[in-house]
Amino acid sequence: EEAKPEQAAAQRRGKMEGASFGAGRAGGAVDPVDFLKQPQTILRIVAWVFSIVVFGSIVNEGYVNEGNEAELRCVFNKNEDACNYGIAIGIIAFFACIFFFVVDLYFQQISSVKDRKRVVLLDLGFSGLWSFLWFIAFCFLANQWQRTPATRGVNQGADAARAAIAFSFFSILSWVALTVMAMQRYHLGTDMSLFATDQFATDPNTGYPGYTTGSGIESTETYQSPPFTETIDTSPKGYQVPTY
Repeated sequence: EEAKPEQAAAQRRGKMEGASFGAGRAGGAVDPVDFLKQPQTILRIVAWVFSIVVFGSIVNEGYVNEGNEAELRCVFNKNEDACNYGIAIGIIAFFACIFFFVVDLYFQQISSVKDRKRVVLLDLGFSGLWSFLWFIAFCFLANQWQRTPATRGVNQGADAARAAIAFSFFSILSWVALTVMAMQRYHLGTDMSLFATDQFATDPNTGYPGYTTGSGIESTETYQSPPFTETIDTSPKGYQVPTY
């Protein structure tokens, strides 16, 4: 039981010296294998694959022709906005995953705590926004697919439409998970209780410690020498001569 406080203090010192927003001290080497095994990296790759499936399905088989029409129509109830929205959200998510993947790879090389905080806030804001936009994409595509009449052309693109809808839903889950992980990193980097408990007194009324003398003992008494002392000596002749 006596060793527990010492272990806790050692852990607090280790966190203060190395950890900042979920990463180690700046300039440290990054192990590629460990980096790829991190949950955040895996989620980035999964979200990247999902985005490819969504916009790839719509681009390749999401446009069909009806009867003798030469012009291709969006498979989602002939609504061009539905196809354009799914493609746009998927492509932006595709490049965003690549961007944040590179940022995560070089995150430990960022020496400034403020810059790390900005990166984490950017990740948090973008992941939260794209979670919401993927939710809209899922609802929009599913609604338009329900209103789509069954025709020969629609049947040809049915698999692509279902794949886009399904992976839009999976994208919601992946980006929500990325948002939660970014929030955890943000709270980890802004926790200042470690510094407060080790460096400052817990009682706000406690005064500052005084300086110790060479012997290590402080005296509560203060001494003040007078500017001068006056004594009166009597000379042999009877004169009183003041001395300073």
